Amino acid sequence: MAGGIVGGEVGKRAELYEGRVTSYFVLACVVGSLGGSLFGYDLGVSGGVTSMDDFLKEFFPRVYRRKQAHLHETDYCKYDDQVLTLFTSVLYFAALFSTFGASLVTRKRGRRMSILCGSVSFFLGGAINAGARNIFMLIIGRIFLGIGIGFGNQAVPLYLSEISPPKIRGAVNQLFQLTTCLGILVADIINYFTEKLHPWGWRLSLGLAMAPAVLMFVGGLFLPETPNSLVEQGKLEEARAVLERVRGTVKVDAEFEDLKEASEAARAVKDPFRNLLRPRNRPQLVIGALGIPAFQQLSGMNSILFYSPVIFQSLGMGSGASLYSSIITSSMLVIGALVSMSVVDRLGRRFLFIEAGFQMVTSMVVVGVILALEFGRGVVLPKALAVILVVAICAFVVAYGWSWGPLGWLVPSEIFPLETRSAGQSIVVCVNMFFTAAIAQCFLAMLCHMRYGVFILFAGLIVIMSLFVILLLPETKQVPIEEMSQLWEKHWFWKNIVARDQQRKKTQSQQQD
Repeated sequence: MAGGIVGGEVGKRAELYEGRVTSYFVLACVVGSLGGSLFGYDLGVSGGVTSMDDFLKEFFPRVYRRKQAHLHETDYCKYDDQVLTLFTSVLYFAALFSTFGASLVTRKRGRRMSILCGSVSFFLGGAINAGARNIFMLIIGRIFLGIGIGFGNQAVPLYLSEISPPKIRGAVNQLFQLTTCLGILVADIINYFTEKLHPWGWRLSLGLAMAPAVLMFVGGLFLPETPNSLVEQGKLEEARAVLERVRGTVKVDAEFEDLKEASEAARAVKDPFRNLLRPRNRPQLVIGALGIPAFQQLSGMNSILFYSPVIFQSLGMGSGASLYSSIITSSMLVIGALVSMSVVDRLGRRFLFIEAGFQMVTSMVVVGVILALEFGRGVVLPKALAVILVVAICAFVVAYGWSWGPLGWLVPSEIFPLETRSAGQSIVVCVNMFFTAAIAQCFLAMLCHMRYGVFILFAGLIVIMSLFVILLLPETKQVPIEEMSQLWEKHWFWKNIVARDQQRKKTQSQQQD
């Protein structure tokens, strides 16, 4: 649970950690992970609503007319409209900027306060969207939703990693991804039924975003703050009491000492963002704050989640059929998350990344080849090929579901030391949201102009992502957070970089003596 102090005593104390999985710990994890449902519900509901005729007629009549002109035909460009894609992407731009405010709240007031702030903002966004009368109201509502996601995504992965024992940290942290996947699935099912409620079904889909926000806020009122955060705030007695209750034992001396030492190191850092640039934090910066969150979106997964109903409609399927296909793909995402939770602490992070990379590349190549040969000719895609496309997309989604989806949040949240953890997580969310928004804004235009080539592009990016993991990411399974820095000292590439900082400290110490 602790972080930031490496070597000597801490390495020895990590073996002395005691405790068990208590009902209090389980409750804290379940409530804390609800933050993922906000992100997931929006991912699922956005694509479904933007394919509904009633929604398009009211806000995007030009897109609706173009869609009707190609109702039973394949057409790459049916939904190529920058204002329509702005409806989706503005949320992620708002999340991008809000995460810096969330970092300050998370560090000064605790992880729990950020979770509560996020739920309030998300509730307001859902209410505004449900009652929207014009595009301006839609955009304002999306901005509030984005602020809520920025706070939630900043705090929840940290919360789950910090409150978890090292041996099950991977599975617990992936509750965030599981609730995200369940949020997507629930949104797809809701869209399937509300699409039949004319002309207000889309309002119900958007308004129901308030439900997970209410659950998260009410649960957050009873949520314990993490011992890490309490120690960081100087509340030592309360921190120890929470630690004892979460671990189910009073024998928490070793872990509590690590927390206090990590907190002392954290308080010594006046500018955590600048500290991230130091050589000793270079692996975390490159892998956790920049590489993994960027690659998570460059896989193309969120493009499929945003626009799967649109993609399937562009394949010539009807509106109901496309939403039904989206339910199938989001179910694959849930299955992938469950698989990942069950094996991530046994098989490890690297294995899941590498295996999924091969499966995802194969799937994208299959999709690209079929579309290159048969799609975009103004005729209905043959049913057999449409089935193959859905299967290939499902294979891609389930592989993402047990790899880049959950591990894209797990690995960054567990590799930062305490003194830079909040700042690091802010950059993680910022980079993630930037690429999410960019892909959301550009995907339909890319699909229109690059046609099948966009899927080949994603396949090439996944190859690069997999090589990035193979070469630069050491295995982190079951490694206590306070010992994580030792991995970089032993890694073939990173050891030379982090050694510079150690040599500089040694030189300064000798000069002072």
